[in-house]
Amino acid sequence: MKFVQIVVWAVAVVLVAVLAAFFLLGRETPPPAAAPAAAEAPAEPPAAPPAPAYKAAIAGAAPGEWTMDFEAAKALAAETGLPLLLNFTGSDWCGWCRLMDKQVFSQEAWKTYAKEKFILVWLDFPQDKTLVPETFAARNQQLLREFEVGGFPTFILLDADGQTRLGQTGASRDVNPERFIAALEDILRASDKAIAALKENLTDEQKTALDEAKADRDLARQKLADWIATDPEPSEENNALFESMRDEIERAEATFMDLLKSAP
Repeated sequence: MKFVQIVVWAVAVVLVAVLAAFFLLGRETPPPAAAPAAAEAPAEPPAAPPAPAYKAAIAGAAPGEWTMDFEAAKALAAETGLPLLLNFTGSDWCGWCRLMDKQVFSQEAWKTYAKEKFILVWLDFPQDKTLVPETFAARNQQLLREFEVGGFPTFILLDADGQTRLGQTGASRDVNPERFIAALEDILRASDKAIAALKENLTDEQKTALDEAKADRDLARQKLADWIATDPEPSEENNALFESMRDEIERAEATFMDLLKSAP
């Protein structure tokens, strides 16, 4: 009996071993663990937006070159003795401003002249606000009020001191470099500084005639300004009155300028 038990036990052990071997050999070997995915390379930083295409320098100043840097322009004017030409413009919407850019400021005759004569200041009021650095926007509005600019373009001449106003002019349909330069020359010629220098070479009679012509011109201008200040109502009579006062100013201007141009 004991022998039989031993045989049964041995057979059972062999059977278990065979089954274990079959089970182990029949299993699929598990695939190797997948390698961790490589970390993605950091994305390239987005490209910086292109710098605004400013139509004038935003720092520093040079004779005959447009700049928005009014302080630098005044410093250069004081250093060189050149007057400042302020250009109040709406560069991306004002038709008259674009006309001046095309027919005057892009022309070589103007560039050659301006390089010897003026410090140029670009005071822009565009619809596209990126055309003017934010730091200049409020200052431009302040200058607009200070110089009482009522339309674009307006060109104001300042003496080299950066404060004394010599005169102003605007645009015209048939403008070209020669005509615009002539208008600026007339403003310079009629300035108090130029007249004072001119008088050093005049006789007493010539001085008196010049003073009287200037007084007549100033009176005609003031007469029109005072009338406009009354806010007259539109009418044929008032239109005629306005035209007559304009004619009076033109005659007085012509007389005064003729004396200036004919003086030695």
